[in-house]
This record gives sequence, structure tokens and C-alpha cells, in this order.
Amino acid sequence: MRAAMFYGPGDLRLEDVPAGEPAPGEVLVDVKAAATCGTDLKSYRRGHPKLFPTLPSRFGHEFAGVVSAVGDGVEGFAVGDRVVAANTAPCGHCWACTRGRQSLCENLEFLNGAFAEQVIIPPSIVQRNTYLLPDDLDFASAAPLEPLATVVHGMAETGIELGDTVVVHGAGPIGLMFVRLATLRGANVISVDQSPWRLRQALVAGAVETIDLTDTPDADDRVALIKRHTPHGRGADVGIEAVGLPGVWEQTVRTLRPGATAVLFGGTPKGAPFSVDSSAMHYEEYTLKGVFHHTPNYVRTAVELLTSKKVDGSMLITEHRPLDALLPSLEDMAAGRGSKYVLVP
Repeated sequence: MRAAMFYGPGDLRLEDVPAGEPAPGEVLVDVKAAATCGTDLKSYRRGHPKLFPTLPSRFGHEFAGVVSAVGDGVEGFAVGDRVVAANTAPCGHCWACTRGRQSLCENLEFLNGAFAEQVIIPPSIVQRNTYLLPDDLDFASAAPLEPLATVVHGMAETGIELGDTVVVHGAGPIGLMFVRLATLRGANVISVDQSPWRLRQALVAGAVETIDLTDTPDADDRVALIKRHTPHGRGADVGIEAVGLPGVWEQTVRTLRPGATAVLFGGTPKGAPFSVDSSAMHYEEYTLKGVFHHTPNYVRTAVELLTSKKVDGSMLITEHRPLDALLPSLEDMAAGRGSKYVLVP
């Protein structure tokens, strides 16, 4: 079968690989839709030690499809079932799991290989993070389960209340999901980006206002512009960083009102520092939170949001493409020409 293989930064190839058979506890799925992800783009450009500890490796982790075979001992899934799965499962017994911090599990088991005709779901993910899909939810809309689950985690850390002003910095797929969930919680959401196309998508997701920073290159001017759009110019009740650049982390903190919370969500390059005004942090009582990954509970919530149609996964999809368009799709994401691309093997 055809599958994407990752050999290292900048080296991603479509190859013919042996079709697998599920071992005990595993489930084999015919991939019907595999979605590109910002993590895919970052991994393709600079590698990812957590996702790809050894190379070469199968590539891709957002997918939905139909069960084609089940290994011995599998319960709850059968051939022909429509399913979606998250990309990891926590071990349940390390220090982080026993303290209820499963997103920090030291032994996360990862799933890679969604950009292929078939993918095998490992036993731990079958048991804890795989779900049946209703017939009225199409595969493409279900495929972005994993990033939605991480956003559900981020939302749990925001403390957003009815009527809050929330500024979401970045209107890519993650930013759009934050806009949608913050709107569902009753917030007035302002979306900030440099792409007019993405900002139009943010309005569809529920933003009450957008700010295009394209013609405002200076960091101080950007901070002033964003704060002018908040009530009385004080700043955001909650700021959410959804880009993954240290400069945007700083921008998010600098546009908070006194006593506000910043959720610093976008993953930055390793070793990338960012600056905080310690005096403002102290006297204005900011709360800064880093958020990473998801837990089985957040995955379950994300599935419910998708199946109930409270979140429309298709709003993130720019185009459906064949599997051999993987590299152009990653480049189009990088250039801001689209949000997510669904590859159909």
C-alpha cells in the first residue's frame, strides 16, 4: 500500500510499504480521510523528538475510517465500523498520570501513519481513545479530532465566563477552534491574524471582530491596536496564543487587562525564550498558563462536540486532495493559503 514515510526534516516520501495485519489488541483501519495538521508541518520542517524518536517513521495522525480487521482480544469494534481515534494514550501509572496530569504522561504511546491507505491503531489507543462514528458524521469532519481535543484542554484552563472579551492570537485551525469554543461559552471573541482569508473564517466560527495586523509590523503598535479594540482599551479578559512564536506569546501577555489570564498554547521551537515584564506580571496579577496535548476525557468531550454538530469539523477543511498531494498541502498551509487539507487515499 501507499504510505508517507518521514526520514528527517525536509525529507518526506510517499512509498510502497507492506500492508499490515493487526496484532492482539490492535485494530486495522482503511483510512477514508486524513487531515493535515500544524504539528505535521512543524515536524516536516524541524523534526519532532516525541513523535518520531526513531527514523524513518510513518507520518500523520489525524484520520477517520472504516475497520477492516481486528486483532485477537479486541472488544467493542468490528469489521465495517466507522471509527475515529486520537493519536496517543497515556500509560495510567507514571507520576503524571497518578496525579491526574495525563497530558504530561512520561510514557505516551503515539500513533503515526495516517497518511496512508491503512493505519493500525495500537492497543492502548483502541482501549482508551477510539470511538465509533455515527452515520451522519462524514469522515472529513471527524478527522480533526486530535487538535479539537487539545483545544478542549486549553479551554479548560481559560476560566472564560459569559460576556468575557477573549482575544485569540492566530486564526489557523487551532485558533478557529478556540474562537468556536469560546463563542459557545458566551464570550465576545476578537480574532487576530495577518491573513484576510483566515480572518474571514474566524467570523464564520463566531468571532465578533477581527484585527488584521498585516500593515502593523511594529510590536508596540500591534499591542496598542489590539487593546483599542477591547472594552475601555484595558485589554483582554483572556488571551489565547495559537501561533507558536515567542513574539506572539509576548503579544498575548502584553494585551491582557489587569488580573487576566493568558493561555500560551502554540508550541514554539525548542529553547526559544520569551520576555515578560516582571513589574506588570506582579502588579497587574497576570496568570500565564502553558497547555500541551490532551487527555482521554478531553478526547471524549471533543467527540461529543463533533457528533452533536456543536463544532463543525468541516469548517476547518480548505480542500480534499489525493494522497500524493501531501507535500504541496503542507506548503500551502505554511503559506497561509488554506487551513487544513483532507487527503483521501
